[in-house]
Amino acid sequence: MAELIDTHQHLWVMSERAYSWITPEFGPLHDDFTPERLAPEIPASGVTNSVLVQAADTYDDTFYMLDIAARYPFVIGVVGWVPFDRPNEARAALEVLKKNPYLKGVRNLSHDYTNPRYESDPQWILRPAVIETLKMVADAGLTMDYVAVGSDHLKNVPLLAAKVPHLKIVIDHFAKPNIKDKVMEPWASEMSEAAKHPNVYAKFSGLNTASDMANWTVADWQPYVDHVVKVFGADRVLMGGDWPVIILGDDYAKVWKAQVEVTKAYTPEQQEWLQSKTAKKVYNL
Repeated sequence: MAELIDTHQHLWVMSERAYSWITPEFGPLHDDFTPERLAPEIPASGVTNSVLVQAADTYDDTFYMLDIAARYPFVIGVVGWVPFDRPNEARAALEVLKKNPYLKGVRNLSHDYTNPRYESDPQWILRPAVIETLKMVADAGLTMDYVAVGSDHLKNVPLLAAKVPHLKIVIDHFAKPNIKDKVMEPWASEMSEAAKHPNVYAKFSGLNTASDMANWTVADWQPYVDHVVKVFGADRVLMGGDWPVIILGDDYAKVWKAQVEVTKAYTPEQQEWLQSKTAKKVYNL
């Protein structure tokens, strides 16, 4: 069976630790999501391995994921958390965390403006203290996932890539283009600008929740995926499922079948990069 690596999978147990953004308003997401809950959906999806991605700006969440990785063979990597805006603390945390073979990258929920630490500042990621930490992340051989949700965030990527050129930066969810209304600009131009920097990668994930969740089709996604693959190259695009967030509209297997379907017209080599080889390169899997 061909490798298909899910590079964007969340797990959380709200009864054990805090996830500040997951409020009752999120309906079905306000619940516990464990490996056991996902397991029945994996066989039909074609997914062979997964990378867990942080869902809280806490060490609790990171250590939970590292524990899961140690106990469940399908998990082969973790994108955890250190405080980007506290470089001294981040340095100490990285010294501890980088010793764990499952830690492959880090992320902060810098798009979550309900969290006062981000001060509703779309350029928070460019603050000097954050850049200092990200240089340490790069020096540690780790990747940074960037939660870009719209133009205000996406415009930061070329600036960030230039400031820390040895940092591998992954734009999560293609920066959430407005697929629902079939809007391409300024998203397409901004992704093209980001792609000019060889240390930037794009993650094909979470497109169903950027679409008309009741009526999306593979054809709705095609121009967005084609544009990213054209400007980045398949060897700088990787794929993720964004479970359980995707259950707001669909199930795990349906989303993965659609994501693979979108890539059917690409060459076998391109498909291999998208489905596994880019993930291995980006996260040192």
